[in-house]
Amino acid sequence: MSGESRKTAVVDKSQMEKQKQFSYKMSSVISARYDEMPKACVITYGCQQNVADSEKIKGMLEQIGYGFTDDRHDAKLIIFNTCAVREHAEDRVFGNVGSLKQYKRENPDVIIALCGCMMQQKHIAQKIKNSYPFVDLVFGTHVIHCLPELLYRTMTGGKRVFEIPDMDGAIAEGIPVKRDNGAKAWLPIMYGCNNFCSYCIVPYVRGRERSREKQDIINEFRQLVQRGSKEITLLGQNVNSYGKDLIPQVSFAQLLRELNDIDGDFRIRFMTSHPKDCTKELLETMASCDKVAQHLHLPFQSGSNRVLKAMNRNYTREQYLELIHYARELMGDELSVTSDIIVGFPGETYEEFKETLSLVKEVKATSLFTFIYSPRKGTPAARMDDPVSQQEKSKWFKELTDLQEKISAQQMKLHEGKIYKCYVYGKGKLNDNYIAARNDGNLIIEFEGDKSLIGTFQNIKVIEPLTFVMRGEIVKEKEL
Repeated sequence: MSGESRKTAVVDKSQMEKQKQFSYKMSSVISARYDEMPKACVITYGCQQNVADSEKIKGMLEQIGYGFTDDRHDAKLIIFNTCAVREHAEDRVFGNVGSLKQYKRENPDVIIALCGCMMQQKHIAQKIKNSYPFVDLVFGTHVIHCLPELLYRTMTGGKRVFEIPDMDGAIAEGIPVKRDNGAKAWLPIMYGCNNFCSYCIVPYVRGRERSREKQDIINEFRQLVQRGSKEITLLGQNVNSYGKDLIPQVSFAQLLRELNDIDGDFRIRFMTSHPKDCTKELLETMASCDKVAQHLHLPFQSGSNRVLKAMNRNYTREQYLELIHYARELMGDELSVTSDIIVGFPGETYEEFKETLSLVKEVKATSLFTFIYSPRKGTPAARMDDPVSQQEKSKWFKELTDLQEKISAQQMKLHEGKIYKCYVYGKGKLNDNYIAARNDGNLIIEFEGDKSLIGTFQNIKVIEPLTFVMRGEIVKEKEL
């Protein structure tokens, strides 16, 4: 990336100051409009990046003067932060937005807004404009930092506002963040994607890859540690590409090492990694850094080289396995591998699907995120011949999930009797008095304990491995 193009990838400070001024203006508007503090309801669909975006949206709304509620019928502002990765998520958005038509009619002062990846698609935005006239504000992924100004225009202009610029996106630093969880934090390190997998809409709605400056990440990371964050997850559509657009370049492995050296009791996670950019340097860094979780989420999508080529994944089955074998050589059984698989990609045959099953057997992932192919308008795969029926793909899907269930159970048994330092994150599901924790490999261990332990690290011994979760018991320091 040239110096000039790098410069345009960062929102100018004067623009951020302009949004601060609109925040002050909005504070006056809502004070005049409402007798008491209005509440906002922010509804988030999709990936962790969307969750992080919603935390910024809430941060700006809090600065303006909004409180928050999970009940959309108790809110004066309802924002849907949408996902475009699969059709099911889009259908849920349309259904939930449509259900507010009567509520809006009865409460005309309520503002309904939509943002996120769905809205960055022109045909979706047009559908909202034509078929959902009660929606007041629609904005794309590249202008989240402009929310104060967009709200001001919506509430004072008397017209619906649609702000969906066709651009590669930019990095906006200094947006206030209202985090949903004090001890667990999402930290975006880059945005966008350059890979253009043939089935994926993300590059079209998130723009080209752009990395945050290393020092900005380090500063925010230090703040999170100081405020008590115990698990910090670095986010990017492809974190392995971090720093390639910076001047001078910085590798993701280098960033991890510098974050690992920061003082404090915390764990670093990251997602998502792309196999074509996953380097041996990164795997060696994971193995040598004591605060970096030994969990590698590395999607392979298919075990067939022909299908991988049609997907435009730019690696082979053999190259993927070489990475997994090297990672296990460095980290042994303590490494947890998870992956994504698409079943029924256009043109995939059953013989090619069986190649995926054989790869699943060889990788021995602790868990898989599996999906039946969902066509995305505007992607190359959506124009490919797709002769296999949905019914047949569903049979393949069950064959895959049945296989992985057996493998997951086998992988869990490897941990029986072992003691792990775990981050306790919430209520358990095995029993009413259980709480849940994650070990370094992102495996869930539930144990009997008090809710006051949530947000802390505890030493947990695995006493009963189940299929997708393990039952454990807390171990006192003196017992170690």
